[in-house]
Amino acid sequence: MRKGAPDKLQWLEIAVTVRPEDIETVSGLLLEAGTGGVVIEDPALIAQFLAGPPDAVARDALTVPERPTVKAYLPVDRRLEGRLAELQKSLSALYADLSGRWKTRLTEEEDWANAWRAYYRPVRVGKSLVIRPSWVDYPAAPGQKVISLDPGMAFGCGTHPTTVMCLEQLEEVLSGGETVFDVGTGSGILAVAAAVLGAERVKAVDNDPLAVAAARENAARNGVADRVTVAAGDLLNGDWGRADVVVANIVADAIIRLIPSVAAVLKPGGVFIASGIIREREAQVRRSLKDGGLAMKWEGRSGEWVAVAAGVI
Repeated sequence: MRKGAPDKLQWLEIAVTVRPEDIETVSGLLLEAGTGGVVIEDPALIAQFLAGPPDAVARDALTVPERPTVKAYLPVDRRLEGRLAELQKSLSALYADLSGRWKTRLTEEEDWANAWRAYYRPVRVGKSLVIRPSWVDYPAAPGQKVISLDPGMAFGCGTHPTTVMCLEQLEEVLSGGETVFDVGTGSGILAVAAAVLGAERVKAVDNDPLAVAAARENAARNGVADRVTVAAGDLLNGDWGRADVVVANIVADAIIRLIPSVAAVLKPGGVFIASGIIREREAQVRRSLKDGGLAMKWEGRSGEWVAVAAGVI
């Protein structure tokens, strides 16, 4: 169990059976509900994996479901009831009848962590990055930068398309010596990656104390705690100073609220990288960037997800 977490921490597992074409949409709804990450049980992909050669990943916990299922976890706390109500409302707009599609169960953190490990393997991202689970050995090839990550309960493993697009853009814009702000850090993967890619100073923030603890642990695990500062807070509220790069892998509403602060803290020539935007919200984010004095430099797409990079006009 993560250091600092309370004993016998409980989580609510939410499992939604979906049509194949709805996997990305439902994943987005679960992320917007505050789950931080999802597990996708796709029959076709699981069957393909089980048929492949043995590797370092445990397979005994894997079964092939009849239909695609998207699972996510919410902490059992005072926010749970409201989050579930909003999630049910969003899912009802997609499926008129949720009976038979929506299941929940309580689980302990250690039970979930063991199940997660069956799905989590080292993954190469961009030109040089490799994201590996902390419990799997990975011999780095020449030129590779390996990030060891323990996602914990509430955060993704770093391989979701929204995170991958952020990592790829960080690799493009960082050359060494930069100051980077990571807003909504979650597991801390983007903050750690920025330091691994050469940033001199990284400031990360999240309003979830579990995220703050997880990000600090992952920074220490990768030997970059001296350059990565993680604090509890909301967006860029407070005295942050100036940054060469601001990165935010959150949701569209939070990105829109963040834009005025980003324009104020970016240095001349700085870059704002934002991801976690569902396609339906792309136009609204673009308008907000323009209204906030930021010009588009790049956009990326992966399934239903959009990422953007912008700079001060």
